[in-house]
Amino acid sequence: MPTITIRLPADLKARVAAAAAHADITPHNFILSAIAERMAREERYGDFNAAAEQRYASMTASGQTIPWAEMRNYLEQRLAGKADAVKPTAKTGQ
Repeated sequence: MPTITIRLPADLKARVAAAAAHADITPHNFILSAIAERMAREERYGDFNAAAEQRYASMTASGQTIPWAEMRNYLEQRLAGKADAVKPTAKTGQ
């Protein structure tokens, strides 16, 4: 496994050591898990942005949108527990 050296300020190193001890793992494993969690979050964020860009491109190409008032009403009904709320349909030229 390749290695990398990081320099931590003394106060951060102490905080990592304390958190690792609390989690009953080594500081090394604590740092690895922190990096893995951050990578997963960044990858999810990238996937989210890619999906949003694709959906926006599709929306602008088709010209179909749902007026915010209709969508908000639908979401409020769902939030209120109304399972029979009617999902609005996209329309051209809104």
